[in-house]
Amino acid sequence: MTASPLSRIAPALAARASRTITKAVLSKEQSEGVGARVRRSIGRPELRNHDPFLMLDEFNVDKNGGFPDHPHRGFETVTYMLEGQFQHEDFAGHKGTIGPGDLQWMTAGRGIVHSEMPVKSQTRAHGLQLWINLPKEHKMCEPQYQELLDGQIPRATPQDGVVVKVIAGESHGVKSQVYTRTPTMYLDFRMEKNKTVTQTIPSTFTGFIYMLKGKAYIGDKEFEGNAHHTLTLSEDGAETVKIETKDEDAHFVFIAGEPLKEPIVQHGPFVMNTEKEIYDTFVDYQYAKNGFERARNWSSTIA
Repeated sequence: MTASPLSRIAPALAARASRTITKAVLSKEQSEGVGARVRRSIGRPELRNHDPFLMLDEFNVDKNGGFPDHPHRGFETVTYMLEGQFQHEDFAGHKGTIGPGDLQWMTAGRGIVHSEMPVKSQTRAHGLQLWINLPKEHKMCEPQYQELLDGQIPRATPQDGVVVKVIAGESHGVKSQVYTRTPTMYLDFRMEKNKTVTQTIPSTFTGFIYMLKGKAYIGDKEFEGNAHHTLTLSEDGAETVKIETKDEDAHFVFIAGEPLKEPIVQHGPFVMNTEKEIYDTFVDYQYAKNGFERARNWSSTIA
């Protein structure tokens, strides 16, 4: 049977047309940890999960606050600093500090206990933390870190006045060196006013934009995105997203990934596929076994 002309044209149109915005949700500030204020994006009741993403927080932490010793299992945390410095220490002896523009990509895997605290000599630490789910086959992998300083993260400059930091994935021919177990794009866009850019995205990826500052207009219908709003992208197979600025600059992150399409059972800092796996995780943590052996008598020195 010969394919109709329309069936041949449709995929080509999908490749050229821009994805649209299906939902815009304001991230309201709330308390979290100790002395921390966060604007929760993904993870809010309106955006409980956006497979493969579990949470995105924009955090502001004063020098006396932070996130003292706490465990994780079954996913990855990605910390990207915007202002100030954050210290990190875990029960395996890994310790370090990241500052403005720096990145820490932590794979918790089968278990980690760590502390995340601002450097005390500053007024505040401001950044983003993204939680990415791990597929079933990687949930019990060994913990791993990938850390990049600001200068080590490649930039794409598709035109004057548009700079894209390629934290993960690819933009305009520039590729990140970060290894992602769950296929992921994480791009930091800074656009001057009166600019237009098109970002490619794999047809199967889900995605969203989180606005940090200014206004951007997304898609052919020019949906207006404002600061502290999460804009979810349509899942229509289109492979481009058109982004425009008008009378002001814009700063936002563009995040997308391959959906895992697996059951999600989350209890606080533990994310597994079944209730039994969550129960087993609590037992492992309580009795310091199966990945949590070093948690028994450990406490951080930075908390």
